[in-house]
Amino acid sequence: MAEERPAKWGLVVDLDRCTGCNACIAACSMENNVPFVGEDEVAYGRALYWIRTQRYWEGEYPAVTPTFQPVMCQQCGNAPCEPVCPVYASVHSEEEQINLAVYNRCVGTRYCANNCPYFARVFNWFDYELPEPMRSYLNPDVTVRRRGVMEKCTFCVQRIVRGRQKARAEGRELRDGEIQPACVQACPAEALVFGDLSDPESRVSQLARSQRRYHLLEELGTLPRVTYLKGVGNHGG
Repeated sequence: MAEERPAKWGLVVDLDRCTGCNACIAACSMENNVPFVGEDEVAYGRALYWIRTQRYWEGEYPAVTPTFQPVMCQQCGNAPCEPVCPVYASVHSEEEQINLAVYNRCVGTRYCANNCPYFARVFNWFDYELPEPMRSYLNPDVTVRRRGVMEKCTFCVQRIVRGRQKARAEGRELRDGEIQPACVQACPAEALVFGDLSDPESRVSQLARSQRRYHLLEELGTLPRVTYLKGVGNHGG
């Protein structure tokens, strides 16, 4: 069997390509069993989406141009959410090297959310029960969270594990682009690219070295794994 090389998973978001269609949000919700809480709960700030699309406006009315920025968990290498969790529910995976949420350990203190500078964690206020036959559409690979726990993006870790196990069974290394989180797979503009940052030949690694690259709140030293590429031309980014 081929020797397995440890991966450093990362995501690149090209703001020059993003159209703000929110396909990534819909795909993430379906893949990870994220419930739709309804208009009233969203008005209370209780939306459970793991990705949000921030909208910015450039120019003066009426010549105004919108720009969009998808924001998810930045999978920080120096994650501020981890040291404040009293029950060690926010942990760094040794094998995947990403920040995970252990749902059956979480007691809902929300310390992690208060310490996250990206506001990338959401709190589940209620137990949401899907009516039949909708329950049959739930992803069996993802835990259905209960009331009172924190939720967040995990780069679709279930897909990472499944892809790694397949490569192991076939005695080979993972191929570049073989694993795609739901948001990456669904993006019609191919604005999202996922892969192994430790592989200098991977597409995500090459894009992460682009002159257009930057990280959100880089001055905080959280070492995020999500890299943004600035927009070009008149529509900015």
